[in-house]
Amino acid sequence: MSKTNLTRRGVLKSGAVAGAGVALPTIFTASSAAAYTNEPTGGTVTLGFNVPQTGPYADEGADELRAYELAVEHLNGEGDGGMMPTFSSKELQGNGILGKKVNFVTGDTQTKSDAARASAKSMIEKDGAIMISGGSSSGVAVAVQGLCQEAGVIFMAGLTHSNDTTGKDKKANGFRHFFNGYMSAAALAPVLKNLYGTDRKAYHLTADYTWGWTQQESIAAATEAMGWETVNNVLTPLAATDFSSYIAPVLNSGADVLVLNHYGGNMVNSLTNAVQFGLRNKQVNGKNFEIVVPLFSRLMARGAGENIKGIVGSTNWHWSLQDEGSKAFVKSFGTKYGFPPSQAAHTVYCQTLLYADAAQRAGTFNPCGIVEALEGFEFDGLGNGKTLYRAEDHQCFKDVLVVKGKENPTSEFDLLEVVEVTPAAQVTYPPDHPMFAGGALGTCNPGA
Repeated sequence: MSKTNLTRRGVLKSGAVAGAGVALPTIFTASSAAAYTNEPTGGTVTLGFNVPQTGPYADEGADELRAYELAVEHLNGEGDGGMMPTFSSKELQGNGILGKKVNFVTGDTQTKSDAARASAKSMIEKDGAIMISGGSSSGVAVAVQGLCQEAGVIFMAGLTHSNDTTGKDKKANGFRHFFNGYMSAAALAPVLKNLYGTDRKAYHLTADYTWGWTQQESIAAATEAMGWETVNNVLTPLAATDFSSYIAPVLNSGADVLVLNHYGGNMVNSLTNAVQFGLRNKQVNGKNFEIVVPLFSRLMARGAGENIKGIVGSTNWHWSLQDEGSKAFVKSFGTKYGFPPSQAAHTVYCQTLLYADAAQRAGTFNPCGIVEALEGFEFDGLGNGKTLYRAEDHQCFKDVLVVKGKENPTSEFDLLEVVEVTPAAQVTYPPDHPMFAGGALGTCNPGA
């Protein structure tokens, strides 16, 4: 397990956060005295942050680590508190979690499920991590979530967009703040209809793993429901860097839209190849050829450069939002790092605060107490408006952003324009929706 690239981080100074409220009554009804995995016995508690430090999603991983470090600082009373003062729950007071200072260790998932499980296992068994978070791949998230369920620790998923994470692969010990493929499609379809009409032929290139499969299924279903025809869907390896051989057949397919179900470096490379093949300048079926990227971020936009201009997609959060929570986070992150945070940074920062808050409200680190505190929890002040952590599947429901690449950006960070904020009600689905069927949430596992 020495290959998992674990790194210890020091304990940060304790202090108070302005605006912290009084503690609410403990809500955990199970026996708090029962033993559980890695129960903290000293004055510190260790969290495990497992992110892609190498591989096609490494840019997202680097930003996640920045946000995790910032969250730990805020929990321990350093800095300006970030979103703690805007968070509707006032349990966090800048004195750690349940009075224990927060330590953290990190691991490199390498954007590979086996490597991610190995590093998470080491953090749990060797470093005493009581919660694991991170990841920028749904394959990694599903794998690590399963491990955490078996080990009896909480998994606060990072950037994972597959329907399966809170669908067929959901686990009682796992929770997702990030949105999913169904939500992206539900938000995008009306915008695509208005922009490009109902008579379109779409060709899909899809990352060949759980996220790509469910993202493609979701966007195809939503666009077909409004009249589009899916001409073809071609699976591409996650490790691919040159997509020329996949782009070439699009030219003679009769399609007038290319849907890139790719993320991170994959999307940057496939979009670049598509532009090199002249797709953005073509006319097919009497229409301008269009490219759609269902999920993208500012980090991807930066990598794609000029090619991202005018491209429509969805995102979980964007630093230009003007709610008080978003403004506080952008200010805090920008002060520390000199640039605005990505959606990946935002979601993992939120997950860290949500875990800490759940422990405070439950009065315990016991995973079953955390589960009870998070199930059905409604909150505000962390960006994206009012949010619900649904009890049935541990999925957060909140507003979703439809964005497009700016034609005239004012800086290297001002690359995306929010074209619509889709209300949570429009992207909410029943727990038994067919795209999320199979598998059971099960019951919490406290472990030892």
